[in-house]
Amino acid sequence: MSILENGTWVLVADGQKALILENLTDGEDPHLDVTDEETKENPQTQDWAANRRGRVQQSANVGSHAYSDTDWHEFEKDRFAKDLADILYKKAHAGEFDRIVLVASPQVLGVLRDELHDEVKSKIVGEIDKTLTNHPVNEIEEIVKSELKAA
Repeated sequence: MSILENGTWVLVADGQKALILENLTDGEDPHLDVTDEETKENPQTQDWAANRRGRVQQSANVGSHAYSDTDWHEFEKDRFAKDLADILYKKAHAGEFDRIVLVASPQVLGVLRDELHDEVKSKIVGEIDKTLTNHPVNEIEEIVKSELKAA
């Protein structure tokens, strides 16, 4: 039996975009069809900053230090991954899929692993830590097929 058998879902995600694809054929010659797409606008960190960083005066030493800015861009990437985990849980709980392969950037894959519900985790049949969201579907098919064979 192939990991990418008929009906297997493939989630392809990064910090701003996710595609849910379903394999309509077999694992030897997969044909992935986009069934859902999620996107989130996520400006770069410098675009989030409205003010100068805060400063604090040292009482024991002369001088001042700047507070670190929150990296809002990275924060939003993590939030998007958590939102994806919720979406996958709802779809798994509704019985929409039995098998799923996760294909995501290493950061997003890490957050997903932490956030996914056990019901979704039990349906994971493969993971690929690559960013493929900007590839055409036919390239995603070939890369996923070759990565799963190599695993």
